[in-house]
Amino acid sequence: MNLNKIYINLLSLIVNFIDLNNKRKIINFFKVRLVNDEVCIIDVGAHKGETIDLFCKNFSIFKILAFEANPTIYKILKKKVQKKYSNKVKIFNYGIGEVATKKTLSIFNDSSSSTFNYINKNSDYYRRKKKFLTPFKINKSPLQAELETQIFPLSHFSEINKLKEIDVLKIDTEGYEYNILKGVNPNHFKKIKYIYFEHHYDLMIKKNYTYADIKKLLNNNNFYLSFKIKMNFRKTFEYVYENKK
Repeated sequence: MNLNKIYINLLSLIVNFIDLNNKRKIINFFKVRLVNDEVCIIDVGAHKGETIDLFCKNFSIFKILAFEANPTIYKILKKKVQKKYSNKVKIFNYGIGEVATKKTLSIFNDSSSSTFNYINKNSDYYRRKKKFLTPFKINKSPLQAELETQIFPLSHFSEINKLKEIDVLKIDTEGYEYNILKGVNPNHFKKIKYIYFEHHYDLMIKKNYTYADIKKLLNNNNFYLSFKIKMNFRKTFEYVYENKK
């Protein structure tokens, strides 16, 4: 492992530690409200299984369906699932969006920042990211690769149709959340109790939508804000919307 990879791994550990208190608050929110014997989770942008670990440690799990578009990270996730959660968690190596298509995934050295959106390399946030993510290659881009990736709407998957109810739809896709929500059909919205997602307010990712657009779409499907928390040192909030049907 080269020096830059060691640095990135260390940085990820530090960020995860910084976010621990936020994660505790989110889990405590769900513990009060999810009183089923077993819960069902849809995890879009599963990355290395951080949310899977969080829910499996704190809840009895009926089923987790997890989606990770990055094939390299998917392989890491697959090994974890096979070792720890094989009969509870099913994973898919696809991106999720509004329609079935192929789209370029921009993969950062910090893989949790990878996105389907256009990157504004002139933004202050991108410059800071470049400085932090490439300390040993100052003149290099923090973007590691670009990869054409298959995308499907969430409602495309037969596994979603088979579920009677979904306790939590979690979305962490670096500025692609609105596109994912537009790919959920109304009948599937009715099955979901809570939608838990991040929204970025920095200018690095060009999203072509605003938080107000997400709010309107969710309100139109009877979801209303129940929880909100700012992530430390970032222009990013985590939201939980509750189905008020």
